[in-house]
Amino acid sequence: METVYDLFLQALNASLKNEKVTWEQEMSPEEWSSLFQLAETHHVLPMIFEAAYACPAAKSLPPQLMMLYKQRVLRAVMLQTMKTNEFLQLYACLREAGVTPLVVKGLVCRSLYPNPDYRMSGDEDLLIPAEQFELCYETMKAFGMETQESGLNAYEVPFVKQGSPLYIELHKSLFPPESDAYGDFNRYFEHVWDRAVELSAEGQTVCTLGYTDHLFYLICHAFKHFLHSGFGIRQVCDMILFANTWGKEIEWDAMLTWCKEIHADQFSAALFQIGQKYLCFDPDKAGYTESWRKIQVEEGMLLDDLLDAGIYGDSDMSRKHSSNMTLDAVAADKKGKKAGNAVLKSLFPSAKSLQGRYPYLQKHPYLLPVAWTSRVLHYRAETKNSINNNAADSLKIGNQRIELLKKYGIIDS
Repeated sequence: METVYDLFLQALNASLKNEKVTWEQEMSPEEWSSLFQLAETHHVLPMIFEAAYACPAAKSLPPQLMMLYKQRVLRAVMLQTMKTNEFLQLYACLREAGVTPLVVKGLVCRSLYPNPDYRMSGDEDLLIPAEQFELCYETMKAFGMETQESGLNAYEVPFVKQGSPLYIELHKSLFPPESDAYGDFNRYFEHVWDRAVELSAEGQTVCTLGYTDHLFYLICHAFKHFLHSGFGIRQVCDMILFANTWGKEIEWDAMLTWCKEIHADQFSAALFQIGQKYLCFDPDKAGYTESWRKIQVEEGMLLDDLLDAGIYGDSDMSRKHSSNMTLDAVAADKKGKKAGNAVLKSLFPSAKSLQGRYPYLQKHPYLLPVAWTSRVLHYRAETKNSINNNAADSLKIGNQRIELLKKYGIIDS
């Protein structure tokens, strides 16, 4: 493992325990920059900076570099505090209007950290019953939230507020039903309101998924991103803190059955092994059952992949654009087939796989060529000034990650 990765995991582990690192070895400015840049890629800069800035080794940190990252941390924490406060106001308005949203990830996960606002969230996710969408939509508009009319029929509707950092993803289902790779995950969450629980977060009571449902969703969410271009270490932190806090309430054996059904059992076990070996996962405290403990897999390749991936597999554009290859491999495997031509699939995905980005394909699938054209134009604009982006690298990364899917039993060898 690279030295910067090792230091990063040490600082992250200390942060999760509300501790500081005690590094005494000499570190160059370049090493400090690499550490903080990696933390930014994984959206955990406040956690890493807080754990490391006062250690003996930090005496070698140039004052201007210290000030640069200190300012970034302060801005990030202040922004997160603002988003949290405004989200809680919105949540209260929705409940008062008669909407029964379930808070997913975000606020619930942040509440598990020693310093909640050091765990940054780009958005807040709400799951609502489909029949409440119109009421929820009108209430959010009255609160000042806006969205694109063209996206109202999507499974996930984004809302923003002018002059505010608040960003909401309103879910009618937790996964896009049209996805061949993971649309069927929704079947596990059809009756979550019957098992919902109330938790305290930032001094306010919120309704959320039941304990087993929530941990399984965190696994499924990470798994979904893994099938694309990967995910980062913060999601592992969320899982292990949730397990450490609520593990005795979790039906571990039932969750293992579900993980096996979606071919995510070895993947999930590897994440908990990473949590135990490098972070603060406590199997005894979490009530981690023998059926899970006896799953022994090599977690190193998965750890390297997620450290390289960044927060949602978008550490570089070549990696990001390799996702069509892995998704095609998983979709083909579910149908008992081999993956098709990776290059063609990457350039010309099916109408079904593009419905999330281009909702008009749901009613007008014959407009698929229009969506292909839009996608290519968007790709060209996105990559015009990008580095670390070319087709050859995307193919190489895609093939490497397909081998990773085989290693963890997600698709057949």
